[in-house]
Amino acid sequence: MKLYFSPGACSLSPHIVAREAGIPLTLVRVDTKNKTTEAGDDYRAIQPKGYVPLLELDDGTRLSEGPAIVQYLADLAPGAKLVPLNGTFERYRLQEWLNFVTSEIHKQFSPLFDPTMPDEAKAKFRDKLAGRFAWLAEQLNGRDYLMGSTFTVADAYLFTVLGWAKFTGPDLSSWPTLQAYVARVAARPQVQAALKAEGLLK
Repeated sequence: MKLYFSPGACSLSPHIVAREAGIPLTLVRVDTKNKTTEAGDDYRAIQPKGYVPLLELDDGTRLSEGPAIVQYLADLAPGAKLVPLNGTFERYRLQEWLNFVTSEIHKQFSPLFDPTMPDEAKAKFRDKLAGRFAWLAEQLNGRDYLMGSTFTVADAYLFTVLGWAKFTGPDLSSWPTLQAYVARVAARPQVQAALKAEGLLK
């Protein structure tokens, strides 16, 4: 299988999940600004949406959207226990978290990376993120991970997007619980391996 990725982008989430699940992937780096792969191919010809992540199976079938990809990968390796079983209430709880991260955290960061976005507008998005961060800190109080003591695909996603705060704000130091959570996830050996593979750690 191939994972089309850009270092540190939301594609880091399925990259982490694949490593945690013990699933080998061929990584294909994408320049998301120029929409080209590292080989110089037109990425839009591969993924018309133009963004990462994209998972390509060995038979050529392609799956996009991070929350779908991470569940697919985790279901390939049930022994890794990165997702609760399909049909259980806990699986829906996991999907609740994935939806929260994608809509309320991930998408609030997007305007902060836009150089054409006015500073006044960016301040509003930072304020909205600050409110979400405060709520998240409450949920994580007394927990190691989003679902309790077990690391799941939702943690891979939340860890990825919280990492963007150091480039855009808000500063996570206002929420020690979130800082501790990020450090806890970052210390996982397979997370370290994914970060190194993407050139984000030496």
